[in-house]
Amino acid sequence: MRADRLVSLVLLLRRHGRMSAPALARELEVSTRTVLRDIEALSAAGVPVYAERGRHGGFTLLPGFQTELTGLNHDEALALLVAGSRRGAQAFGLGSALASAMRKLVDALPEGHRTTAAGAAERLLIDPETDLLSRRPVPDEVPDGVVAEVRRAVLAGHKLRIHYAAIDQPPTWRTVDPIGLVTVRDKGYLLATRSGSDRTYRLSRIRAAEELDEPAQRPDRVDLDRAWQERGTRFRTGGDQVTVLARVDPTRRKDLADTALTVRDERTDADGRLRLEATFQDARHAEWALWQLTTHAEALSPQWLRDSLRARATAIAALYAPRPEATRPGTQD
Repeated sequence: MRADRLVSLVLLLRRHGRMSAPALARELEVSTRTVLRDIEALSAAGVPVYAERGRHGGFTLLPGFQTELTGLNHDEALALLVAGSRRGAQAFGLGSALASAMRKLVDALPEGHRTTAAGAAERLLIDPETDLLSRRPVPDEVPDGVVAEVRRAVLAGHKLRIHYAAIDQPPTWRTVDPIGLVTVRDKGYLLATRSGSDRTYRLSRIRAAEELDEPAQRPDRVDLDRAWQERGTRFRTGGDQVTVLARVDPTRRKDLADTALTVRDERTDADGRLRLEATFQDARHAEWALWQLTTHAEALSPQWLRDSLRARATAIAALYAPRPEATRPGTQD
């Protein structure tokens, strides 16, 4: 245990250049007296650590001192940094061990990659508690090239052009300022801003992506977990939500529930259909969800939704109506 702590102490001094004994104690979660004993042990072992006196003094290493820990390349270390979930580590009592491991990983990288890797934990979030957009445990299929381009823009802090297909709309190009990437139940999301407004994009709906040279307009630091929760709160409590009373085939109830924010007040009608209330993010999502279920669901209210669905169905029926002038196959004039 002490050997690991000594290595962590050296890595902290390498990263920060100079640290006071109280600061080292806080990072290592030990007493100041323990830190002083560890400093003495390092000096006795030949590690060139020495004290600088004065108001801004502390402990530091001789310039150029190098530790040999691992041959991890940048992408390998980045993958481990992302896999080291803060929530999982705390749940199993491994918070201190994780912090030590992350310092070792960052220290193992080439000098030019350390800043990028150290900031990756702020920009990449796996399985937060708030699942605001997806409930179906089916993984998204996203082209590797798209994911790589989006990730590069996120980590580099550059603007990003994406060819994005919103629900029930054709793909369009848009330029965004990427904030971070979130994975929830094997589904990926890009958190970004566009013209100063928060936006959340499903990765599987990004058809193409291009990292731009222009710096993104975003904060230098971000609490991605908190940002995701705040967007989740706005998503669930926004003023544009729509509540629909519907009759649904029981075999398609899950399909409706997977796209709704909430489903409640269920009862079975005489014909076996479920009568329920479903709340959707907005009018567009409500219409899209009911339309996808075709004759397996009927919207009873609000009336504007019934009118909209009827107009859609009428337009489709008119498009495929028999053409009076058409000649049936096999007939002759």
